Amino acid sequence: MEVSAPVGEFSFTKLERVIFGPGKVEALGKELERRKLGRAVVVTGKTLGKSKLLDRVTAAMGSRCAAVYKGAAQHVPAHTVRELTAQMKRVDADCVISFGGGSPIDTAKVAAASILSNRDATSSASGIDFSGGLSGGDGRDVIHLAVPTTLSAGEYTPVGGVTDESTLIKGGVVDPRLQPRTVINDPALSVETPDWLWIATGMRALDHAVEAIYSIRHQMLTDALAAKSIALLIEHLPASIKTAGDVSLAHRGNCQMAAWFSIFGGMNTRFGVSHALGHQIGPKWDVPHGVTSCITMPHVMRFMADIAPQRFGPIAEGLGVKFDLANARAAALECADRVQKFIAQFDVPHTLKDAGVKRNEIPEIAEPVHSEIEHAKVVDRPVNREEIVALLESAYQ
Repeated sequence: MEVSAPVGEFSFTKLERVIFGPGKVEALGKELERRKLGRAVVVTGKTLGKSKLLDRVTAAMGSRCAAVYKGAAQHVPAHTVRELTAQMKRVDADCVISFGGGSPIDTAKVAAASILSNRDATSSASGIDFSGGLSGGDGRDVIHLAVPTTLSAGEYTPVGGVTDESTLIKGGVVDPRLQPRTVINDPALSVETPDWLWIATGMRALDHAVEAIYSIRHQMLTDALAAKSIALLIEHLPASIKTAGDVSLAHRGNCQMAAWFSIFGGMNTRFGVSHALGHQIGPKWDVPHGVTSCITMPHVMRFMADIAPQRFGPIAEGLGVKFDLANARAAALECADRVQKFIAQFDVPHTLKDAGVKRNEIPEIAEPVHSEIEHAKVVDRPVNREEIVALLESAYQ
């Protein structure tokens, strides 16, 4: 058997520290003190904005909490970013703290981009160019600390998504300075996250891991962590909502590790067709991104089984599927079936029809999906619009 030496390079983001464990939100004040930050704005949504969990976050910050913005919303409508930007300017914020899931995290990122560029970043958001997240910047900074309550893993990237409210098309802002510098994973802060949202974002993490592995840009490091992520989610995600108390916190903590591992190195591997579909299904039909992964992932896995079955080995490892390189396609298809069965046990939408998508409107997102896939260059061959529509049709029912 011929053996080749690994060749390539791996670039890191500006993430500096991950603090994890029950009760670790108390470290937030020390992080602000260590960084000499004194005017922090907390960003969260309406539900957490009414929760006593928010009090735990602000109490940990003490006098360093300059304001709380509670308007973050699903898919990050542009007007919410503008509101947050204005509030950060009013208090002369030197730090933004996102508390919640992907929506407050991305709202914070795009608002920081507006302040750093001294212009409305929502108007310049375009197709997501992951390469822009690993270099650049002019020395100025708005420090972002993240306290996530879902498994979306947006806290581990320097990419912020925002939706144009007139077109319902989602674009992205990418800058290395948008990367949260510290992530605090406290499973005790996830206890009020609705089960459907916890599960759906867990599927988003699973989607990150799967697409990192079969990306043409995959690497040994990312393969290893993504395979571990898959195994952790298979073991701990169902148990995290079926148990209570300290047992549930233990399972939730392991799920948080899985979310981190799923996207470690994502700026290097980038993500594929399932993510591109989700980026447009979400804002077009108001479907949460975790739910889009529940729907699209098995179909895209079967699509990729015909293109790059030889790269499914780490996916099979995480799922406990026997993988024979000589019969890689069969194993890859078994992986897709196993993922579909895993998703089926949860009370989440499993088809686009279930999610309220109008079938006659499906072709309308083919162009932006196609553009993202072409730009990402993670698939071995070009993917045409007809194939994109066919995938959406297969996911409809």
